[in-house]
Amino acid sequence: MKKEYWDVSDEQVIEKTGQNIDHWIKILTAFDAGNKKSNDVVAHLQNKHNVPRYWARTLTTLFLKSS
Repeated sequence: MKKEYWDVSDEQVIEKTGQNIDHWIKILTAFDAGNKKSNDVVAHLQNKHNVPRYWARTLTTLFLKSS
């Protein structure tokens, strides 16, 4: 089975975003991401936190799957 794209390590996330997964979980929790459309959450990460699109989508999916 193909590894799910949101199944990423802290090291990968730090390399691509400058912060660890826990940091992004706190950001998404504060943004109330669980009650928003995923596209709005991705846009928030891109526009407010300068997260590249792929990683914004990955972090959003990771957050929503773990909620």
